[in-house]
Amino acid sequence: MTDVMAGIDIGGTNTVFGLVDRDGNILSEGHMSTAVYDEAEDYLEALAAHVQTLADAHASPVKLRGVGIGGPNGHYFSGTIEDAPNLPWKGTLEVADILSTHIGVPAVLTNDANAAAMGEMLYGAAEGMKDFVVVTLGTGLGSGYVVDGRVMYGWSGFAGELGHVIVQENGRACGCGRRGCLETYVSGPGIVRTVMEMLGDAPRGSSLRDIPMQAMTARDVTDAARTGDALANDAFARTGHILGLALANTIAITSPQAIILFGGLAQAGRLILEPTLRTMETMTLSNLKGSTRLLLSALMQRNAAVLGAAALAWADMGAGK
Repeated sequence: MTDVMAGIDIGGTNTVFGLVDRDGNILSEGHMSTAVYDEAEDYLEALAAHVQTLADAHASPVKLRGVGIGGPNGHYFSGTIEDAPNLPWKGTLEVADILSTHIGVPAVLTNDANAAAMGEMLYGAAEGMKDFVVVTLGTGLGSGYVVDGRVMYGWSGFAGELGHVIVQENGRACGCGRRGCLETYVSGPGIVRTVMEMLGDAPRGSSLRDIPMQAMTARDVTDAARTGDALANDAFARTGHILGLALANTIAITSPQAIILFGGLAQAGRLILEPTLRTMETMTLSNLKGSTRLLLSALMQRNAAVLGAAALAWADMGAGK
């Protein structure tokens, strides 16, 4: 019988889950809608049933040892999700306790960026490292800091919010209610906003002018840059410069072995990596120059959300690899 952990990634529209063994192999996966449930309790009861069914129906016998959960505004110490803006339910949701009760095994929860950091440490680019940072570049900018082999949570449980470091006073409005946060410049929507500003500043030729503002995505900007579009390449240069400055400051604080970029914008590869690295290396403190590698995630071609959540469970419950 194979020991497995269930990894669950809770999203505003859909929830994905899977069974993961000690070596990071996803043995089976499933998904369900998040948004169709009016009550959080009904959603969590249905989620528990889906996970249990997945384990019971596996082709070979498995023993479900525990559950790891990654979700927006996930609080590691309490196991709760608190007022997540992209979930249909507000207030404090007792996610870990409810799932543990329904499934009958221990459950642990954290935010999705911290789960990604655990996945990279056990199965990805940070394997063998004890000090590193994972930066997720998607709809927002998330980050997970690992210090001496442990995720940094801080006293409140919400430490490590690099995306909400202010990089421009009175800058772009952020969903957190403040202005000028890093994620408003360095994220999928952030680079689109940069393109729109550049298109409005001067009548420069660009294939991106043919895409309506509301329809443009970071993928469009990436595709344009790869075909040689000068404005799109300049947008990546500006975005990488801002990210590089933030990462140079991160190096000054935690001196990580590596910073690992993950997510949709990271899939642009060298387009985001090269300008980020150039500024990061230029602006890093002289006594720390060359001490931190900038890497792309090794999990982007796998279901990293499920892997990361399961990795959290393996690490937190002492099972290890």
